[in-house]
Amino acid sequence: MDNEITKPYRLLSFEKIDTVIYTSTEEVCNAVANEIATLITKKNAAGETTVLGLATGATPKKVYAALIRLHKEQALNFENVVAFNLDEYYGLQPDAIQSYSRFMNENLFYHINIKKENCFIPQGNSNPDEIKKHCEAYEQKMAFYGGIDFQLLGIGRNGHIGFNEPGSHVKSVTRLITLDNLTRFDAAYEFGGLANVPRKAITMGIGSILKAKRIVLLAWGDAKANIIRESVEGPVTEFVPASYLQGHQNVQFVLDESSSVELTRIKTPWLTDDVFWNKNLIKKAVTNLAFALQKSILKLTNNDYNQNGLSDLLALYGQAYDINIEVFNQLQHSITGWPGGKPNAEDTHRPERAIPAKKRVLIFSPHPDDDIISMGGTFQRLVDQGHDVHVAYQTSGNIAVADDEALRFIEFVKDYNEQFNLKSEQTEKMYYDALDFLKVKKNGEKDIDALRQVKGIIRKGEAKNTCRFVGLPPQNAHFLELPFYETGLVEKNEIGEADFKIIEKIIDEIKPHQIFAAGDLADPHGTHRVCLEGVFEAVKRLKHHQYMSECWVWLYKGAWAEWDIDMIEMAVPMSPDQVLKKRNGIFKHQSQKDGVVFQGADSREFWKRAEERNKATADLYNKLGLAEYAAMEAFVRWRF
Repeated sequence: MDNEITKPYRLLSFEKIDTVIYTSTEEVCNAVANEIATLITKKNAAGETTVLGLATGATPKKVYAALIRLHKEQALNFENVVAFNLDEYYGLQPDAIQSYSRFMNENLFYHINIKKENCFIPQGNSNPDEIKKHCEAYEQKMAFYGGIDFQLLGIGRNGHIGFNEPGSHVKSVTRLITLDNLTRFDAAYEFGGLANVPRKAITMGIGSILKAKRIVLLAWGDAKANIIRESVEGPVTEFVPASYLQGHQNVQFVLDESSSVELTRIKTPWLTDDVFWNKNLIKKAVTNLAFALQKSILKLTNNDYNQNGLSDLLALYGQAYDINIEVFNQLQHSITGWPGGKPNAEDTHRPERAIPAKKRVLIFSPHPDDDIISMGGTFQRLVDQGHDVHVAYQTSGNIAVADDEALRFIEFVKDYNEQFNLKSEQTEKMYYDALDFLKVKKNGEKDIDALRQVKGIIRKGEAKNTCRFVGLPPQNAHFLELPFYETGLVEKNEIGEADFKIIEKIIDEIKPHQIFAAGDLADPHGTHRVCLEGVFEAVKRLKHHQYMSECWVWLYKGAWAEWDIDMIEMAVPMSPDQVLKKRNGIFKHQSQKDGVVFQGADSREFWKRAEERNKATADLYNKLGLAEYAAMEAFVRWRF
C-alpha cells in the first residue's frame, strides 16, 4: 500500500491484521503523524478535503504533538481538514476537565489552522430526548463529507475501540452506550475516583469505524499486550470489539515493543520463523516449554522438545539433558541473598560483583512509596549488609492524597497551635483557604497551591518514616520533586531538560556503583514510564564519566506486574519474616492505605499486591525445579 507505515522489521506470524512494532513510542507517533501529513498534503494539492477520525486519551497525544510540529515547522496546512472525534463522555460539559472536546482543543485544534466549524465532537451535554437525533446527525455529517479517510484508534484493555464495549455489534452506528466496568476503572485516575466516572458515553459505532478508508490503531505498554494478541491473532468476536478490524481491507496495528510481547512471533518466535538460538532465547524457550507441560526443567525429555516446535534447538545440543542443565544453572545463578554482591566470594556466576564490598547504591522511586512496595526486601538487605544506600524520590506524589486526608493534617496543625498558643496567621489562612476550596472543588479540578503543598508534605513524611524503619540515615533520602509532575492534575507535562538535570545532579553527587530504577511500563498512570525515561537520559549523558564505568543499572517492576522469568537476572529471596517486615514498611504510607485515590482496576491494597506478586515469582522458580522460597523480588539489568 502506498500509505503504509514503513515497517522497522517483519517476521512470519499468526497475525490476521497487519502489525508493525517500533522500539519507542516516539518512533510510533512520528511515523503515524507523517502518514497523516502525507495524506493531507496530497489531498491539499488535489484541492480535496481530508477527513480524519480522531481518538483521545494518552495514546495519541504524541501523534498530535508531532502534527503540531509539522504545522509550525513545515507549514502543514489544516484548512481543508475536517475532523470527527470517536467519542465523548455523556453528561460532561465541553469545558469540563475530562471532556474530550477540551482535550482535542488543548492538544491539537488550538495549535493548528483547522477551521472551528470543521471540528466535530459528539455532544456529551445533549438532552436525553435529543440523543438519538444527535447521533443520527453525526452519521449524516460523516456521510456528507464522503466518509473518514484516515481513522486513528486506541484500544482499551477489554478490547474496546472508541467506546464500543464488549458485546457491540459489527454494524453498530453512533449511539449512547453504557460503559464497561473495566473502562470506568481505567478512567478513575482522571476523575479522582471511580464514583466520579460517567456511566455512559456517546461513541461512533463499529460499523461507522469500519467504513473508514484507512485505519491505524496505536497501542503501547505491557498492560495492552494480552488484548493486542486477542485482537490480532484470536477469532473475530463481539467480546473483543477490536477483533472486528480483522475484516477491514486497509488496517494496521502500530505498537511499541511492550505492547507486542504476547504476540506469537515475539513470545515464541521459534514457532513462526527460523531463529538464532542465543542464550536468552534458549532460556525463554525452555522455561516456556516447562510451564506449558507443567514439568520442572530437569524432567523435560527429547520427546517434549520434538513435539513442541523445538526440534531445531534439540538438534543443536543432541540431548534434552544438556539443554536442561544449562538453563537450570542460569536460573540458579540468578538467585542471590546478596543484592549488592557477596564480599570475598567468587562471583563468576553471581548476578552482582563482589568488589567493592561496600557499594554506593542509588534507588530511584517514582512515587514516595515505590521503593518499599517494589523492592522493599532488597532495600532492607542492602542497608543491613552495610552498603551506602540512598533513595531518590522522583515526584511528590501529591495528587494521590485524598482531600479529607489533607484536611485532617491541616486541622491537626491548626488545633495543635491553638492548644499550645502557637497560633499562626499563615496556618489559619492555609486551613480556611483549603477548607473553602474543598467545599466548592469540582470533579478533577486542580488543587490550590497550599493544598498541593500539604499533600506533598504528607507523602514526604511517610517516605521519611519508611526510611527510618529500614534504617536509612535521614540525609540519604532525597526528594527531587521533578517539575514535569507538578501540574496539580492527572495530566502531566512532558519530561524535559529541567527534569534531566535534576536526575543527573543526584547521580553525579552520589557516583553510585548500583542504580535501581522502576522499569514497570504497565503502570497505568504513566509516571513510572516517564521517570524511567528520565533515568535513562541522565545515565546516557553521564556515561562518559569514569565512575559510570563501574555503575550497574538494575530495573525493578512496580505494583502492577513482574518480569517474565526468562528475563530475570537477579532474584532476591525473602523469608516469611522479611515479607512481614516489608509489609510493615509499606504500612508507613498511611495515606495510600484503605482506599487509594488512584487504584486502577485492581482493588487490592499495595501491600497485598506486592506480597502476592513476590510469592508468585518464588512459586515460578519452584515449579521449574528450584528451591522453594516464601517470596522473591526480581530485577533485570539495563546495559547502557
